[in-house]
Amino acid sequence: MQPQLTIRPAVEADFGDVARITGDSYLAAGYFDDAAHPYMVKVMDVAARAEQATIWVAEREGSVIGSVTLALAGEPYADIALPDELEFRMLVVDPAVQRSGAGRVMVEAIISHARTLPGIRAVALTTGKDWESAHGLYRRTGFHRVPERDWFVPGTDTKLLVYRRDL
Repeated sequence: MQPQLTIRPAVEADFGDVARITGDSYLAAGYFDDAAHPYMVKVMDVAARAEQATIWVAEREGSVIGSVTLALAGEPYADIALPDELEFRMLVVDPAVQRSGAGRVMVEAIISHARTLPGIRAVALTTGKDWESAHGLYRRTGFHRVPERDWFVPGTDTKLLVYRRDL
């Protein structure tokens, strides 16, 4: 059994770990070829992200091993959130400890948090078309595809898939 995982708001001291884990996760999964990609540069600027969104970390035995960004409709980091949805983005787990249950614990914490928010009746997310391990996690935690909300990264032919879980 894995040691206890704590999900908590990120603090400035976590930003380096969040940037490293985000970069390592996206590169290890093959989502991007190099850390200089403009999107990679943006998501690894954790201080700028933290000014505009809520970032949580997953901590096990004193080490940050994962993170996720939360947003409500109308906030800068909300891509697809409807007014009754909490959106999460950039859910990452350190490649060294992937498949340890940390992703599932983070998703369950997001769902629990969403239930406490006034007017929020669902959780939504966008994921890459070929990100099969992520799709499996989302299905196992009760999310379903909403294909009519799929969208393309502006200026590209990269299709992103939308998942939603009603609360």
